[in-house]
Formats: sequence, C-alpha cells, structure tokens
Amino acid sequence: MRPFTYERAASPAAAIAAVTATPGAKFIAGGTNLLDLMKFEIETPTHLVDVRSLPLATIEDTEEGGLRIGALVTNTDLASHPRVKRDYGVLSRAIVAGATGQLRNKASVGGNLLQRNRCPYFYNTAVPCNKREPGSGCSAIGGVSRSLAVIGTSELCIAQNPGDMAVALRVLDARIEAMNAAGKTRTIPIAEFFRLPDFTPAVEFALRPGELITAVTLPPPIGGSHHYHKVRDRASYAFAIVSVAAVLHEDGTGRVAFGGVAPRPWRVERAEAELPQGSEAVVAAAFDGAKPTQDNAFKIPLAERALALVIAEGRG
Repeated sequence: MRPFTYERAASPAAAIAAVTATPGAKFIAGGTNLLDLMKFEIETPTHLVDVRSLPLATIEDTEEGGLRIGALVTNTDLASHPRVKRDYGVLSRAIVAGATGQLRNKASVGGNLLQRNRCPYFYNTAVPCNKREPGSGCSAIGGVSRSLAVIGTSELCIAQNPGDMAVALRVLDARIEAMNAAGKTRTIPIAEFFRLPDFTPAVEFALRPGELITAVTLPPPIGGSHHYHKVRDRASYAFAIVSVAAVLHEDGTGRVAFGGVAPRPWRVERAEAELPQGSEAVVAAAFDGAKPTQDNAFKIPLAERALALVIAEGRG
C-alpha cells in the first residue's frame, strides 16, 4: 500500500471541496472495497477524505410515497428496515445474499454502488487490463472467463458487475442523487448509472469528477411478490455466477433483472413482456445479442433455470 494523507470531512460540501482540490483524492466510507484495491495497488489515492460522519445515514419516507436512503446507511440497516422488508422485499433479500454480516455492517449504500468489478485479471497487476490501464489490453479475452460477462461487453473488456443490491435497485427503478462542488444535486436513473465498457472500460459510472453520492431514492411500492435468487460457487461470501431479481404480479406480469452476467445489472424491459410465456422466452429476449465465451456460455441456460425457479416460487 502506498503512502497517503487523510482527513475527516465535516460536511458534504467540505468533502467534495477536498477531493476536488487534491489530485488523486478519493472519498472513503466503509472502505470494504477501496482498502482491498489499495492493498493490491490497483487504487493508489494520494489523499482519503472520510465521509462517515456526514449526515447521510437516514432512511426517510418521500412525499410521493417512496423512500429516500442516505448514502451512508449501512447494508445491514437497509436490509432490516421495516419499510424495506415490507414494501421493497427484493432489495432486502438481495442485500442479505451478499458478502457476510460483518461486511454488511460496514458497507455503505453509496460505496456498494461504486464497488469495482471482480475480474481476476483486473486484480492481477502483472497482466494488462484496460480498466486499470486504458489501452493496455484485456487479458480476460482469450483467458479464463468463467465468471465474466456474457452480454453488454466490448472488444476491450468483458468484466462483470459484481453487485447484489444494485440488481434489486435496477428492478425497483431507483434513482441516485449526486452532489457537485457547487453544492448542486442531480439525479441519475440507475438505468444510466452503470456504464457499459464500449471504448472506455475504465469509466464504470456516470458520476462526474468530484461528485459525491448523497442518497438513493426508491419510487412508491409496486406491489407483487419479491424474489432474489443467487447462484454461486459456495453458500456464502461468494459473488453471483448468475442472479435474478424479480417482482411478479398475479396476472403474470412483472419485472426482472439479472446479475453476474453483464458490466451492469442487466434488465431489458421489452423482455419482461414475455413473462406470461415463461422463463425461456424472457431469457431469449433479454440475452439477445449475447457474446459469451467458451468458458461462460453456460450462464445463459443457467439464467433461464434460475428465472424458472423464481417464477415457480411466485406462483406457489
């Protein structure tokens, strides 16, 4: 780990000003991902601005009937919140499926959204990676790619988004609030928050330099039965090979998003129209244009079986 300086911010504006004024500075909250990346020298911030003491850790009802979740709410507190469990069950289930209790106690909502990909070549600084060093090449292409993305990839990167919480937030049409150095806040739909690799795989999020996530907002509840099914190599402390977040209604309609298969939570709204026809039709539409490797082509039929299980649960 390389040397760095540290300060604890007294306000959101002060935190943003400190990061903006110092080249190479980064925000830190729970640090459950950033500190690992610093140990591997994948992230090498010159200055850390601690935001943990900022007043961004509340969960409040919105005037529209939704929920506003502060960026510093821990994953544990969010998953156990009475309204989340009652009205947004897919979110609670997805969070509990991720990591361990100890990590959920530290991880923040904002930090969870910003966790980096888990491609093994991204973590191996001895090999080229376009996310670490733009233009150096992608070692995953032609390498071992079992865990990596099958759709939404590019010729420069096939890494997958590792999140659980984000997949549920995509189903719920969450919106992310971000504040800039001028103190102005803008709202980013979660559908636009995670960037596909295209020609700039190192740019993973729609945040602008210096912006700080302050909250995530959920719309009013959409009803239905809420499900999250995660397929992984071991029962705990493992990222999804494939996951399915779904909200299903009695008339056969609903919403579906997949995790572990793309550089962002993968939801294709037009595919949801196929839900009354069953999982095979939904997956055929959702994964149209997929470009799996020989190692990970199994993810597409696995996604179909996982969704079939979720649909059966919803009907049961």
